[in-house]
Amino acid sequence: MTREMITTTDSAALELFTTGAEFRSNGPGVVVVIGSMVTAADYSKFSHKLSAALERPIHTLNRRGHGASSAQAADYTLERDIQDLQVILNHTGATDIFGHSFGGGLALHAARTVPVDRLAVYDPAVSVNHSVVASWIPEYEKATATGDLDKAAAIAVKGLDAGGAVSRMPLYMLSLASKITANTPLAKQIREQLPNGVREIKALIAADMPAEPFLELPLETLIMVGEKSPAYFGVACGQIHDVLSGSSYSVLDGYGHDGVNRAPDKLITELAEFFAS
Repeated sequence: MTREMITTTDSAALELFTTGAEFRSNGPGVVVVIGSMVTAADYSKFSHKLSAALERPIHTLNRRGHGASSAQAADYTLERDIQDLQVILNHTGATDIFGHSFGGGLALHAARTVPVDRLAVYDPAVSVNHSVVASWIPEYEKATATGDLDKAAAIAVKGLDAGGAVSRMPLYMLSLASKITANTPLAKQIREQLPNGVREIKALIAADMPAEPFLELPLETLIMVGEKSPAYFGVACGQIHDVLSGSSYSVLDGYGHDGVNRAPDKLITELAEFFAS
């Protein structure tokens, strides 16, 4: 794996990891757009397996506010990330994108205007006809303002509903669990990323639109959802698939929102076949 720091049009720095650099002669790779409250490191297993199966480089971007990339602006909008993605595509020569969770939603919006040949998304966090709501954000912001980070983290985990059975625990139990695990690497990462994640969710909701504008997406678009993922992912994806006649729709049986990070063979095989087509 190689690591680069890429300079953006406004002189910010983006951290980019490339897996499978030895396959560069086989053609441009695939750019992976990560989700909220994670870093490129959380996709290392996925990137290695997909690169080996596809025999092409996989470029995993730490968006602003993630990893060693420049900080995310307080007035963050999706457009900033879309412009950064264009920089990465220009740098790598890639025209294929894979996006997960918020990264999937970002990729769907970006691919309407950025030149992309093949687009695959898994559980994209995109709001179509108000399919995504975040009524928990005021409560989260109140807890943050009072310094109760344990409660804030618990509110976010429960509100996002992406943690399976953990997300369905009572709030007081999640708060206690947050306090007990506060010094673990995962808990520290979540706390560090929470402000970025909330800004991203607000931007996602602000970008809500009907499904019809997604007709501008590439003809080769693969939409995937996890069988055990929260239902709101499938609601938006179904609406986009209905209007995008050339898209393919797939359900990953037996897996939830973290299916990408777990990188099961069935997911890798389907993506490798799609990007090789």
